[in-house]
Amino acid sequence: GRGTAESEGLCLLTPFKDASTRAVSGRGTAESEVPGASDLASTAASPTEPVFGDEEVSIFSRGKFFGPLDIVDGVAVIRLDGPNKMNTINDDMRVEAEALWKQHIDGNQDIKAAVFISSKPDNFIAGADINMLKTMEDKDQLKDMCMAGHDLFDKFKTKGIPIVAAINGACLGGGLEWALKCDYRIASTSSKTKLGLPEVMLGLLPGWGGTQNLPRLVGFQEATTMILTGKEVRPDKARKIGLVDLVVDPNALESVAVSQARQLADGSLKPKSKKKSWMQWAMEDTPIGRTLFWQQVDKMIAKNTGGHYPAAYAIRDVIKNGQESGPSPAARRKALEYEADRFVELAKTPVSTALIGLFDGMNAVKKNRFGEPAHKTNTVAVLGAGLMGAGIAQVSVEKGMRVLLKDQEPGFVARGEKVIASNFDKKVKRKRMSKYDRNIAEANLIPLADSDPYWTKHFQGADMIIEAVPENLELKHKVIQEMEKVIPDHCIFASNTSALPIGELAKASKRPENVVGMHYFSPVPQMKLLEIICHDGTAKEVAAAAVDVGLRQGKLPIVVKDVPGFYVNRCLGPFMVETTALIAHGVGIEQLDKTIKKLGMPVGPITLCDEVGVDVAFHVREFLSNADLGVRMNGASGPNVLKEMIDQGMLGKKSGAGFYIYDKPGGKKKGVNPEVARRLPEFVEKDLKLSDQDIGDRLLCRFVNEAVLCLQDGIIERPEDGDIGAVFGCGFLPYTGGPFRMLDERGTQQYVDMMMRHAEAYGEQFVPCQLLQDMGKNGGKFYK
Repeated sequence: GRGTAESEGLCLLTPFKDASTRAVSGRGTAESEVPGASDLASTAASPTEPVFGDEEVSIFSRGKFFGPLDIVDGVAVIRLDGPNKMNTINDDMRVEAEALWKQHIDGNQDIKAAVFISSKPDNFIAGADINMLKTMEDKDQLKDMCMAGHDLFDKFKTKGIPIVAAINGACLGGGLEWALKCDYRIASTSSKTKLGLPEVMLGLLPGWGGTQNLPRLVGFQEATTMILTGKEVRPDKARKIGLVDLVVDPNALESVAVSQARQLADGSLKPKSKKKSWMQWAMEDTPIGRTLFWQQVDKMIAKNTGGHYPAAYAIRDVIKNGQESGPSPAARRKALEYEADRFVELAKTPVSTALIGLFDGMNAVKKNRFGEPAHKTNTVAVLGAGLMGAGIAQVSVEKGMRVLLKDQEPGFVARGEKVIASNFDKKVKRKRMSKYDRNIAEANLIPLADSDPYWTKHFQGADMIIEAVPENLELKHKVIQEMEKVIPDHCIFASNTSALPIGELAKASKRPENVVGMHYFSPVPQMKLLEIICHDGTAKEVAAAAVDVGLRQGKLPIVVKDVPGFYVNRCLGPFMVETTALIAHGVGIEQLDKTIKKLGMPVGPITLCDEVGVDVAFHVREFLSNADLGVRMNGASGPNVLKEMIDQGMLGKKSGAGFYIYDKPGGKKKGVNPEVARRLPEFVEKDLKLSDQDIGDRLLCRFVNEAVLCLQDGIIERPEDGDIGAVFGCGFLPYTGGPFRMLDERGTQQYVDMMMRHAEAYGEQFVPCQLLQDMGKNGGKFYK
């Protein structure tokens, strides 16, 4: 079974997309630690008598959060340089900034302008310190911290000098709010430069003026979309919408920032505000336009959140309040206080706690538990140029790996190349990839077919093979044996099987210690999850290399025991069986999909079956039914719906007909398949008139119980792995943080009681596993 492209959507449009490369939501990184209070006075060098002109004079050595302060031709260059890899904002950083300004800038009459610039190579400020937020027991204190941040810049502004933000790298959340408070913004053209307010993905809103300052700069329509979706913008787009004033080469950033600051100070440069189009004026500055605009916003929020993400509604309220507030300083201050109040309100919600926990889990799985690989994988050979193989090849060449893409026929390889080229073209068009980077990536892709006389020579230099051939054990055995005649001894053989035991695959190998499972989810370029499956004989250095390759591909790798179905498909097995059982109990296929989507899943179980393929769903179900899940695969009786559909060629979306029909194979859904609708009454044993609550509980508890059993049996090592796998593998209720965090919030005993009621009514397949029962009795939690 696979996921779907929609499985990644966590909040509005596609929050958490590219989260693996993002400094989060303006809330810092996992490495961030809450620093102790800094003592600026003890670290500051004695001020020297400034000498101006073209000379650079240092008047402050460094503090904990700021590097050397230099004066260049009357411009103070203030270097952001916190103790961690990413610059983040916390209260100690604010205190140090205030002291630095007061001691070295405020009273210095020779300083005519200031520039904030980062000493980090890839970030300006990544956001606020997430650990500060998590560890603060009294969340009401957050309002005082937000307002103290506003007071800080008010004190900066009393000097009456222009302040410039020179942005290179990530400028997100609180980092962008810092830049918005400056008078002028310059962004570098670096591929790592991105600006955004992604707090919504942590169940929060920008709490330091972002909801008020961004709309005034780029307009309410653009700002509302950016904040509600957490969308990042690149430098060119930022310049176009008026978010930054200038875009320059990274090497020229500091010198240009100093020059612009000096011109702002002497009046020869005036910041230009972006002119509104006629349509923008009509939508934002007229009563009718505003009414229509907010009606559309409400529709978008309702459609994309299902009411599960309170941050979206709070963001709408706060931006709208700012729009309706007057321009006076008192009115603006009141609007900022309202923003801070709503920020605190959201910080107290279970949704925010869950999403922050999910972010922590993402950071946890990004750490290679096996250590650094002994041999870096530079050349990857991908066997099979279908959608899966092409996707694996794409995410590899994008990250600088050399890829040998091989299939039996040149035409098969050409189709794979075409898929990759088309995806690159879309990225270039959307400015998510430069033409130069595309050319480099395509140059790293080497297409090969059986008829190519030199393919064996290429494979002699491979560090890893990832096979994506059809799910057939004999075929995979044959592939392993053929490849081992060619590849070097150190080469790792990874299988992208969705269910076949890796230990069984390794039996065909002369070097079984080099065999590992790497289960990708489709479509590979969009789906973040990667399951790493080690059989009993897999060498530690091989596992380390597999995790390392996954991380370099931008994946979230979870390590899973070699059991039937691994983790995600193992959990989906009972879930899909229960889908069939619910149909037998009178639940219509559209009702099933609507009920589960209403709960917060990105797609319903019927659509999921069509997306992954009816034949694939049938294969996984049959495989797991004959595996070790026992009674947990019980519940479905009567005619085998999936088998009958396969016999009639109804394979789902890919064939143009499954439970639903499509306008063409792989096309858009048109409605319920009339043939399925005609036969559906034959599959109904008794219409139990089940409520949406019963439908949701029956489906989800089968998934959740299997997830906990995976932890109980050591199939996964940590609850974090289970939550990341469930959310990023099949879109399990993202606002809950995953099945384990959901149980902690809902109460394990309450969940056990619900399952026992279903067990009495429907059978032993609903009996909760021992760990779940024990946790309920003890009142324990999976997360401390």
